[in-house]
Amino acid sequence: MDSGTNVLDLSQLRRSCSSCALSELCLPAGIGNDDLERLDTAVRDKRTLDRGGMLYRDGDPFEALYVVRSGSLKTFVQDDSGDVQILGFHLPGEIIGFDALASNRHVSQAEALERSSICELPYARLQQVTSEVPALHRQLMRVISREVIEEHRHLVMMGRQQAQEQLAIFLKSLADRYQRLQRDSTALTLSMSRYDIANYLGLVVETVSRLFSRLEEMGVLEVNRKSVRICRPDLLAELCRSSPVAASKQRDAG
Repeated sequence: MDSGTNVLDLSQLRRSCSSCALSELCLPAGIGNDDLERLDTAVRDKRTLDRGGMLYRDGDPFEALYVVRSGSLKTFVQDDSGDVQILGFHLPGEIIGFDALASNRHVSQAEALERSSICELPYARLQQVTSEVPALHRQLMRVISREVIEEHRHLVMMGRQQAQEQLAIFLKSLADRYQRLQRDSTALTLSMSRYDIANYLGLVVETVSRLFSRLEEMGVLEVNRKSVRICRPDLLAELCRSSPVAASKQRDAG
């Protein structure tokens, strides 16, 4: 959006819940109450998922986009031999389900990493509303574009970085997303397993465990099982890229 444009947060569309993860989507000011009411009719709550519960599977027909209201999910693909490749981890306010837009069937799977609640946006109804509210259509396209850009960035980044940089980038990305959610960006709760992180980064789990220990020894992190406190955000940021400064600090810490 233009920097000078006022925004109206979709959390104003709250119905039965006290807060709504749809606040990730913002609309330009000037949308009238009638438009907001039409948009509200496109949002449907979905049953809470327990840990390990599937939101959709590969081959399921495309019916809706989904917003994570609370908890977290992972998306992944699985080949005929059962090998899994994790595509991403999704936090409150983030939209998933775009993989089915092209073929009208999902080509990945989405699984709850913990007890999670989902808002469902039935796509047929969403299309109707976005045709009536052009500002929502433009913002939805921005969200889709952002997801594509993030996927491309991840592929390029993971192909170029060293293992320690990969983990640092992963943690920095989570911290940035926490900040967007107005959470403490230095206190991360990793709902995903070390195996999931290793799979996502293209590493082996032993390497990930060793790197967590190394970053803790360097004073960058404090790790207590799934709780990770970032003690040195500045140093973590330096470790996200190859630089003489990062290398020097790493040598000094060692």
